[in-house]
Amino acid sequence: MRVRDRTPERTPGPVRVRDRTPGRPRRPGRRPGGRPASVRGLGVRVLLATPRLRALLALDLAVAAAGALVLVDTVVLVRDGLGRSAGDVPLALAAYGAGSMAVALFLPRVLARTGDRAVMLPAAGALAAALGLLTGGLASGWADAHPTVAWPALLVLWLCLGAATSAVLTPGGRLLRRSAAAADLPGLFAAHFSLSHGCWLLTYPLAGWLAFRAGIAASAAALGVVALAAALAAARLWPRRDPEELAHTHPELPADHPHMADPAGGDPVRVHVHAFRIDTLHRHWPAPAG
Repeated sequence: MRVRDRTPERTPGPVRVRDRTPGRPRRPGRRPGGRPASVRGLGVRVLLATPRLRALLALDLAVAAAGALVLVDTVVLVRDGLGRSAGDVPLALAAYGAGSMAVALFLPRVLARTGDRAVMLPAAGALAAALGLLTGGLASGWADAHPTVAWPALLVLWLCLGAATSAVLTPGGRLLRRSAAAADLPGLFAAHFSLSHGCWLLTYPLAGWLAFRAGIAASAAALGVVALAAALAAARLWPRRDPEELAHTHPELPADHPHMADPAGGDPVRVHVHAFRIDTLHRHWPAPAG
């Protein structure tokens, strides 16, 4: 039995030939081979390759530790720990917000005189110190013994926590802009947003679970340890001498790549200095000739 093939004949279409002209720049946003470049993945690599940005991630963890205590445990602390009314909970949160707003208003003037590192690292230390004071007051029973003083002290402490949080977070955008080319900033900001929120993903459950299982004092103590460790890590990761330009190499580029050319016309230069601290991951270099 013969079966008739009813598959329609296909008319050959025009053949698409890829232009492989030597020296032609690659299309922005695509990797060799035609695959779309991962913007967020590029940003993560830049973050992990830049010392000041690794320190920024540690500072984000310190902020998340203090912020988680404020946002998760304030209700329990005010209502159960101090025996205040429900209407006092917004007052405590307002004190936290007032401290944050006050610092954000005048911080640009301070940064112009002192620089980012001199502001952000002490502020992270202040977060850990404030959590330590809270832990000591709760563990020693001082808050129960002095209820009339404990409430104003809590408002002042929340005000300081908000101020220190703002002092850490406000200059963060400046660090990101200093550390990459304009074309890579969207990916860098997206990566920082994702990784910094990962810190909150860690501290939020920790604050709630410890407060439920062991009490507010234990929660404050654990988050204070996290904030202190993060502040110390940031101080170690962020070098004291943090110039805008840094001598660096490009092991991933061939010696005949245009980026490696000597401006004076000599032999290819491996170690060089130019406008950006980190440029090893820049996506828009033209392909080398040949």
